[in-house]
Amino acid sequence: MLKIIIDDYIPYIKGALDGVAEVRYLPHKEITPETVKDADALIVRTRTRCDEALLSGSKVRFIASATIGYDHIDAGYCLANGIEWTNAPGCNALSVAQYVASALSFWSNRRDKKLSDLTIGIVGVGAVGSKIASVSEGFGMKVIQNDPPRAEKEGGDGFVSLDDVCEQADVITFHTLLDVAGKYKTFHMADASFFEKLKRKPLIINAARGEVIETSALLEAIRNGKVSDVVLDCWENEPDIDEELLMNALVATPHIAGYSADGKANAATQSVRAISRFFGLPFNDWQVDSIPDPYSIHLGEEMDFLSFFTRTYDIAHDSDMLKNIPGNFENYRSHYPFRREPKAYFDQMGEAFRNKFSHRFPVFSI
Repeated sequence: MLKIIIDDYIPYIKGALDGVAEVRYLPHKEITPETVKDADALIVRTRTRCDEALLSGSKVRFIASATIGYDHIDAGYCLANGIEWTNAPGCNALSVAQYVASALSFWSNRRDKKLSDLTIGIVGVGAVGSKIASVSEGFGMKVIQNDPPRAEKEGGDGFVSLDDVCEQADVITFHTLLDVAGKYKTFHMADASFFEKLKRKPLIINAARGEVIETSALLEAIRNGKVSDVVLDCWENEPDIDEELLMNALVATPHIAGYSADGKANAATQSVRAISRFFGLPFNDWQVDSIPDPYSIHLGEEMDFLSFFTRTYDIAHDSDMLKNIPGNFENYRSHYPFRREPKAYFDQMGEAFRNKFSHRFPVFSI
């Protein structure tokens, strides 16, 4: 019988494979060389580094990461040792889009900013960034996009340089993968040189990877007034985050931008299907079929879009929780009460508002 180890924090997956495999559900700290040596497959999160240190001498043939990112997987080692792997592309893209929509709404209200007067620069326009672009257009913002890999592949039309983003953007939001070297290196892409080039004192949002922004450079930019505000979900050295940066951020959250119930259900579904296809199991069409209902909220016809996003996801609450107890980063992340994405609230919307919302934010209506 197959032996599969699954990170026990991955929701909605328990029991899915138990009838056809010997399944162990372990905390990520217990996914070690000793526990994986006899496993045929792993289903993990970003907290588990899948490299030689973990996998050497094991029987592992397949790894499914229930995440959109995959920089925790040593692809070179896996290729050299016949280990196949997959991530869950796009699984939580709408959750991150909801996070950014709520952050923009909160910032707009707090700073009295009219979003439709502003330009947003999106750095990294993949599964997540493309949805951020759609959301930003729904707010009436001018959208400029920076994605060198896509620009090289598709041609330069529709893309701008990072220098152009620094010059033109009132909001800059990062949605890249982490690449520490190579042609498209993203490690510390926002460094001292980047912040020196800023022209409009923008709001900076990072819901990608903490190491995309150099912490010391961002702190200096805050002190020097090169940026107006900061929204951070991702941090260098998680969970040991810089407390000065934490207290200077307008919004500070513990890497939970992608933590919607809907996104987690997508990740579990994609992971089980991937395991099924690889090992020839009968679960190619399996899916999570039960996730919590959204909390009840009155969404009347008079609702505006900014209020909708802040009421259906109270991003300020998450920020206050972390700022009140900075040392609680990992515990808060591990016990985060998954929110529902905007579509879950359609039945609570009045018809007129639902029609307006679907027209302006079609990405949440699919």
